[in-house]
Amino acid sequence: MATSRSHVKGRRVFITGAAGGIGRAVARRAAAQGAVLLLTDIDADGLDATVRSVRAAGGDVAYARAADIASYDDVRAMAGEIHADGGPVDVVMNVAGISAWGTVERLEHRHWRSMVEVDLMGPIHVIESFLPAMVAAGRGGNLVNVSSAAGLIGLPWHAPYSAAKFGLCGISEVLRFDLRRHGIGVTLVCPGAVATPLADTVEIVGVDRNTPTARRLHAAFLKRAAAPEEVAETILEGMRRGRYLVHTSGGIRVLHGLKRLAPPLYVLAMRLANRAADRALGAAARSSQAGVGVR
Repeated sequence: MATSRSHVKGRRVFITGAAGGIGRAVARRAAAQGAVLLLTDIDADGLDATVRSVRAAGGDVAYARAADIASYDDVRAMAGEIHADGGPVDVVMNVAGISAWGTVERLEHRHWRSMVEVDLMGPIHVIESFLPAMVAAGRGGNLVNVSSAAGLIGLPWHAPYSAAKFGLCGISEVLRFDLRRHGIGVTLVCPGAVATPLADTVEIVGVDRNTPTARRLHAAFLKRAAAPEEVAETILEGMRRGRYLVHTSGGIRVLHGLKRLAPPLYVLAMRLANRAADRALGAAARSSQAGVGVR
């Protein structure tokens, strides 16, 4: 693997979720390091804004197409166009994702299905469509899968999201070994709180986000959240160094360490976290039911 700071210079880098948040930040950072970008997102307007921003800064966007990664046909069509125009890519970055929180008695089937279709099957569609050509090309490369802290530990109210993100962690764990013989490095990114548009739009089932309680909780989240640009730099540096697991939050690193090395302490910590979430989010849900939202 390359070890210079220009690890992505001149390399064809395919990024999902490029319309905003971590995806946009990592696209801009990779372009600044000399990458040739191939971008997608379901948000066509946001994707166009990213392309304009990258090109205005002197970056190289060779391909951009609005598409839904939950659609296998969409992803296969993109792969066909990209491979026909310039051959296999060098780096695949699965960044796109959605989120919804809730307790099992409030969640609907659509929440479970949408998390799996976008956050798990989406990356699978990308891996299916792009990695075989990378293997056949024989020149190595990198696969970056952005999972979540919810893919490592039992965060409260995150069951559907964790179903997908734990699955992506499992895929990454296998591929880190399967792809090694082909010179393809795998980096699994598990962010904690990040100040992205996703944080502003995540559905908390049963909670009106306009209630004073929900607004306070959101403000507290943003106060401890990392900036997307900071996370993007951490991702690219982790990939450059050949790291498998990349954390972006010291707190999540500690909790994951407790889970592996001191299970009783992890159980205690997560029980306390669950009680805190039930108190805070439960209060927001009760406020919502009482009709005290401010609209």
